[in-house]
Amino acid sequence: MKSFLGRRSKAVAGGVVAALAIASVAVGASAQNPTYNLKNLGGSISADGSSTVGPYTQAAAELFSRAGASKVKVTVGISGTGGGFQRFCKGETDLSDASRPMRISEAQACKTNNIGSWRAFTVANDALTVVVSQQNSWAQCLSVAELKKIWEPGSKVNNWKDVRSGFPDVALKLFGPGTDSGTFEYFTEAINGKARASRTDYQASEDDNVLVQGVSGERGGMGYFGYSYYTENQNRLNAVQIRNPKTDQCVAPGVSTVHSNSYKPLSRPLFVYAKGSSFKRKEVQAFLDYIFDNEVKIAQRARFVPLTKVQLKRARTNFALAVKASNKG
Repeated sequence: MKSFLGRRSKAVAGGVVAALAIASVAVGASAQNPTYNLKNLGGSISADGSSTVGPYTQAAAELFSRAGASKVKVTVGISGTGGGFQRFCKGETDLSDASRPMRISEAQACKTNNIGSWRAFTVANDALTVVVSQQNSWAQCLSVAELKKIWEPGSKVNNWKDVRSGFPDVALKLFGPGTDSGTFEYFTEAINGKARASRTDYQASEDDNVLVQGVSGERGGMGYFGYSYYTENQNRLNAVQIRNPKTDQCVAPGVSTVHSNSYKPLSRPLFVYAKGSSFKRKEVQAFLDYIFDNEVKIAQRARFVPLTKVQLKRARTNFALAVKASNKG
């Protein structure tokens, strides 16, 4: 497991101080949900999983603490979505960050290990971003077919001139997430038509900062990861526009294009899973409640795409029902 703590805290914390100068100590003021007095809460919350969702959970944890819950220790690790679910289904964590839904096999592992119930919450959106070096002036927009040509299993495309006629004779250097990553699964299914179907001769890492360094250091570099890592490093990378398969228009990743449903096929929801026994604890409920009451602020601070109004309404309803059911139990 790679610890997320400290990796991006400077970027996240620097943007939240002003917003937190005056903070409420009570959250969950909606009519549906209970109100939690954050100053009276204690305990610890452990989260692990997606490298994409990790920065969001870390930003939420910092805001949560500064809003009054300073006695609640929230730790965030990064093992990839698959690695996070493995720990979650062994009962080692309270929350699991995920950039894809839990698989049937993972759910079965949870049941086999007698983890009990769990709940999934949509917390943000992502524009999975294809990036190239800033030295790359030619690959401004790519089609799904061209991306598949590059990334499909058995691909022998190792030079940009083989991607499209007119592209220069520059070696193609590929960087991408490891196989435990939900981003890997989503990208391969969206681009190659089958989850986990990919060429293997690329530099893989669960640490997206390693991918940033790799792509930015190679003139012919290309990689893909979550939108927040691109926005944090846009002075070092160029985002490739994706040609929408239906409209044939080149579309850049961003809040407006995700919300308008035009950034296809690489926009996706992001999740936090909560273990049922953990969800019964007030500090866990309060943390998730804080997320939904401050979702836009957290997304902006962590450079994520916030939920749409419809998504947020559904998430709040889902949370309220989960709290009601948990408290009855």
